[in-house]
Amino acid sequence: MKKIRFFILAFMTAGMVTTSFSQERFSAELMWKLGRVSDVQLAPQGGNIIYGISWYNAETNKGNRDIYKLDQFAESPRKLTDSEGSEFNAIWRPDGKKIGYLSSESGSVQLWEMGLNGEDKTRITNIEGGINGFSYSPDMKHILYTKDVKLEKDVHDIHPDLPLADALIYDDLMYRHWDNWHDYAYSHIFIAPYNDGKPGEGLDIMPGESWDSPLSPSGGMEQIAWAPDGKSVAYTCKKLKGRDYAVSTNSDIYLYNLETGTTTNLSEDNPGYDQDPVFSPDGSKIVWRSMKTPGFEADKDRIMLCEFQVVKPERAKKGKKPYEFPVLNIANRTYTDLSKDFDQSSSSFAFSNDGKELYFISGIHATYQVYKMDIASRKITQLTRGDHDIQSFAIDGKDLIITKMRHDFPTEVFRIKPDGTEEQMTFTNRHLLKDVKLGKSEKRWITTTDGKKMLVWVILPPDFDPNKKYPALLYCQGGPQSAVSQFFSYRWNFQMMAAHDYVIVAPNRRGLPTFGQEWNDQISGDYGGQNMKDYLTAIDSVAAEPWVDENRLGAVGASYGGFSVYWLAGNHNKRFKTFISHCGIFNFESMYLETEEMFFVNHDYEGPFYKKPRPKSYDFSPHNFVGNWDTPMLVIHGGYDFRIPYTQGMQAFNANRLKGIPSRFLFFPNETHFVLKPQNSILWQREFFKWLDTYLK
Repeated sequence: MKKIRFFILAFMTAGMVTTSFSQERFSAELMWKLGRVSDVQLAPQGGNIIYGISWYNAETNKGNRDIYKLDQFAESPRKLTDSEGSEFNAIWRPDGKKIGYLSSESGSVQLWEMGLNGEDKTRITNIEGGINGFSYSPDMKHILYTKDVKLEKDVHDIHPDLPLADALIYDDLMYRHWDNWHDYAYSHIFIAPYNDGKPGEGLDIMPGESWDSPLSPSGGMEQIAWAPDGKSVAYTCKKLKGRDYAVSTNSDIYLYNLETGTTTNLSEDNPGYDQDPVFSPDGSKIVWRSMKTPGFEADKDRIMLCEFQVVKPERAKKGKKPYEFPVLNIANRTYTDLSKDFDQSSSSFAFSNDGKELYFISGIHATYQVYKMDIASRKITQLTRGDHDIQSFAIDGKDLIITKMRHDFPTEVFRIKPDGTEEQMTFTNRHLLKDVKLGKSEKRWITTTDGKKMLVWVILPPDFDPNKKYPALLYCQGGPQSAVSQFFSYRWNFQMMAAHDYVIVAPNRRGLPTFGQEWNDQISGDYGGQNMKDYLTAIDSVAAEPWVDENRLGAVGASYGGFSVYWLAGNHNKRFKTFISHCGIFNFESMYLETEEMFFVNHDYEGPFYKKPRPKSYDFSPHNFVGNWDTPMLVIHGGYDFRIPYTQGMQAFNANRLKGIPSRFLFFPNETHFVLKPQNSILWQREFFKWLDTYLK
């Protein structure tokens, strides 16, 4: 089921707690005061933007998200909403005269509209149970919204005479996913007549279908798109259930026709992920992200182009009257992998106004940049450069409106000119960070044991003194296929570590994207192989610097990084003085039968442990090396982590204590794979550095 998430995974602020550092050093308390910018939307006519900022208060342990507007020539943004609830999913109405958004102000999440300066806020839906997302049709004749539909019987439906019974009953797999138990409901797409702000009754375009669109648990409205003529909708869906769902990544792009009520699977021949459809301006083409390999969630994201046969071309150019979209024969369509010769993944597609060019985001060398492709020639041009992560973009004439972050810079909005010059448009956290001394990130290319070059970020403490000796932390990335890029994390924050006078060594070891697919794919089936050699090469190289104390080294990481810490604990040859593992995999055999997305372990472990012959991957399980453990370890886990269940952390902690090794188990009963609540996060940071300081200082 698609759950409402008030952007809790990415955004918050605080106003509490005294800190052991002055405001000249970055701290957990300061981090939770930062406003977190997201969801930038360019006006249909260009120039003006709307966006959200989430703020959290650590005293109340709650967050709130508001909508802001920045006019093109204004010096500062205007705050459009200020209710007790959060406002999100804000988009411009296609005519640019109003702004639609979702709000929980009325008690359930409903669609609201307001004027361009925040005036005349009006709730326009009153849908039982609330909605999860929405969009306007381009012709403004309809609105589309998603909501949860209960399709299966729960324990009270089965046993109505037991109203106080508290149990869940399941007969197949996928009974829980990431952080939620299945609740017998599914996210469905509804289409309703718009009627100038007075929607009629919505039609469920997936009646009786027991699957989600957008995809559960984290898919959003980027997975659903209106055709430019407003007569059809393309959506992402994985039409599988139970065991079939658990072992497969086969989602597809479906095209629903409003006039006929028919649905066509546009990607049925591809067995891997297909997601995020985007129409060309005339509707004759669709592109989407497509992974070729079934069961591999980190395969290359290809640019798949679907072209429909044009039966009758449009009669007039857009912007003139009358404008008619071409008549298409969708049964006659062709497919092209536009990125066949491009050894990078691609996402966030947008066509130029004439449909001849395609813009997208792609990762290269642990940064994320905007690219442009000439569709006819397939020529690709990199439009942005620099050590940063561009998270989103919009095309404003010849300019790009982007959001970007760096290790030392939380997300803000910029305008990029055709010559590459940039203008910062928002300054959300300038007042909070203007007096804060931040650590410097350095880029190094280090030669690996097999003679390849590996990019390693080295983050130095503020006021770094090369004549001093510093303790160093090897940062082990999760994923396992997730780049150590220029992210500004609100959990594993490099500036926080640097502020505590640690040197951070963050390698883009084997298995991380943005260095070509061969580098990315190598890790599967080889968890304890070359990527572990890469880790040790990185820390050994930096530890050789005169300003690193090689006798005060630690290793830290979460998820796959947490597994890496467990593995290193049995194979580090006395390099490290302490370890911290958050939500790590300890025992591959129990993990195989405890996790939920079975396609992941089937691909990366190369099958179950009871397969004949037994896959070599299980030889890499950290529990096989516990006999070598002799180093103090902090183990952290969340009770609602269903991807790597907390029993994995319990096993690791118990092993340490039974061997008499100093260890601590930090358990958050109501957190997930991530620690998201302000006070829990601050506690996490305090325990994290208390442990490191005990053994490294």
